Amino acid sequence: MNLKVHYAADPKPEALKILRSKLAPNIQLSLGKELPTQPNFQVLVNGTPDRADLEASSDLETLIVPYAGLPVDTRVLLLEYPQIKVYNLHHNAVPTAELAFALLLAAAKFVVPFDRSLRKHDWSLRYQPNPSLLLDGKSALILGFGHIGQHVGRFCRAFGMEVLAIRRRPDLSLLPGLQAQIFPPNELDQLLPRTDILIITLPFTPETDELIGAGQLSRMKPGGLLVNVGRGHIVDQGALYQALKVGTLGAAGLDVWYNYPQDPEQRQDTQPADHPFHELDNIVMSPHRGGGSLGTESLRMHHLANLLNALLKDDGVVKPVDVNAGY
Repeated sequence: MNLKVHYAADPKPEALKILRSKLAPNIQLSLGKELPTQPNFQVLVNGTPDRADLEASSDLETLIVPYAGLPVDTRVLLLEYPQIKVYNLHHNAVPTAELAFALLLAAAKFVVPFDRSLRKHDWSLRYQPNPSLLLDGKSALILGFGHIGQHVGRFCRAFGMEVLAIRRRPDLSLLPGLQAQIFPPNELDQLLPRTDILIITLPFTPETDELIGAGQLSRMKPGGLLVNVGRGHIVDQGALYQALKVGTLGAAGLDVWYNYPQDPEQRQDTQPADHPFHELDNIVMSPHRGGGSLGTESLRMHHLANLLNALLKDDGVVKPVDVNAGY
């Protein structure tokens, strides 16, 4: 059996070399943002396909979105093509989890304001009450316990934290050796009073839109910490800003936002939210770079090759995305 794949991108030579070296011999790969003249591929790799892309090849059976999650427009379009199986790549799970934990540590230890002060040769913060949150023995609640959430959980356990997790499919397997208490989504409000640290690794769907608002933040333990590497709109921005400003929430680390530059000209002057988070000292701000690292593109090629090889075997081990749910 041969598998014909079109990758709607032009990978750099070193990345393409990795991909080709890992693919099974009977996988035929075509490349380019433009579709082949006579498309007959069974698999399309494209993060943002349009209708013409999905209808170009009558043999198309599978779409691979080469990162985690489905863009809203892509998900809506795919609902019209239930015969096409959809898969994600999770190559960026570890880099994203590492940044989530970096934000957690920086927020908990107030690294940014102390750094900013000492750059001005000002030592005065050292002689004031230390606001740092002790992590050992605390309870971390992770919303979304897929590839990213589980790696974050692994780091939390290494720092002596109790790991609680919300997962739509509690029956799915976990990383080997990971100890966590798994709960269904309807138990969120009951878990928040136990929560010192709320970590969000969920995708954005109609069900997760503003899942965390003023009511949820108020149920957390006083002075708690929030980290969001999922999507900005999962947390109501007004409620989050107010909780940080008045101190109900002790600190936060955010890599995902509410406003993004729409063109290159806006990249140096776009406020990431409608509220002035940048005026607060108890927040660490990161410009949505969680999955990036010097090794991320190599990881993408390895994961893409592994997925394509698994699809060639057609053994059912790799599970497709639930397009209705959005992940």
